[in-house]
Amino acid sequence: MKAITYDSFGAATDVLTLADIESPDPGPGEVRVALAFSGVNPSDVKARAGARPGVTKPPFPVIIPHSDGSGVIDAVGDGVSKDRIGERVWIWNGQWQRAFGTCAEEITLPSDQAVKLPDGADLKTGAVLGIPGLTACYTIFNGAPISGKTVLFQGAAGTVGFLAVQLALWGGAKVIATARGEGARRVRDLGVEHVFDFTSPDLVAEVLDANGGHMVDRIIEPEFGLNIAVNTEMIAPNGTICAYGSALEPAPVMPFMPLMFKAVTLDLALVYILTTEQRANMVRTLNEAVQTGALHCPIEAVFSLEQTAQAHQAVEAGKRAGAVLVETGTF
Repeated sequence: MKAITYDSFGAATDVLTLADIESPDPGPGEVRVALAFSGVNPSDVKARAGARPGVTKPPFPVIIPHSDGSGVIDAVGDGVSKDRIGERVWIWNGQWQRAFGTCAEEITLPSDQAVKLPDGADLKTGAVLGIPGLTACYTIFNGAPISGKTVLFQGAAGTVGFLAVQLALWGGAKVIATARGEGARRVRDLGVEHVFDFTSPDLVAEVLDANGGHMVDRIIEPEFGLNIAVNTEMIAPNGTICAYGSALEPAPVMPFMPLMFKAVTLDLALVYILTTEQRANMVRTLNEAVQTGALHCPIEAVFSLEQTAQAHQAVEAGKRAGAVLVETGTF
């Protein structure tokens, strides 16, 4: 099979190579998926660049990147029903603690990591449901029910935020968001009435006024360290701040006592290591949202397998209005 590989850290154009390698047959409990699309996420780009703290060399001699993808099961191992052959699926943790990810024509992996794609959903959508989709779902539905609660989304125009806003609206929450420029327009187009500039010096007053003078029940945060002070002012007693990133301030100083005396829950979302129960709940909820048409997954660009380095560069450049995919096969 054709696959993109790397064996050292570096710039995408320097280390990503198109290769022909053998596709392993599925072992017991495994399936082989003929891949249609591979999703490129910031974590994939950082892993290839060697940007993860404390990691000085690739963990395997040869790596096929990317954890997310979609395609059709074409073979199964012992213990897996042959009825799964021909099933359209989306993939989670394709390259998490494994050498071979989804940036290839095929992938072999445990059966439960290939989730049946809801009828009517296209394969491009499937390639977005792994890291972005599960992260968005976790930030909304891991914890107390959100129906009738107020949820504030910081940086709502990002891929995860944009999906999470849709899920929160579907779940019956009152949504307030922050975004700028074209991103703010996109969030408003989802039906969010109150969208504020996250750099506004009056953000706290604007958010509280939009919520009838009350603090918010839940905050979804992509930049925990950068925004912890302002979020502490806006979060309600017994509220939750759910963060899925802190790239701009990775070692924040927290206002512990104000958080303590509100009994705030800090929930850090890392979908790679969800518990079995959490994973099952998130997969089921995410598929239900897709099935009911509640979730639209915008696509910024699709690159060919040979253009994977350009796909990585597109993710590195930021300022995207959707996911970046690599087309790995035609269905």
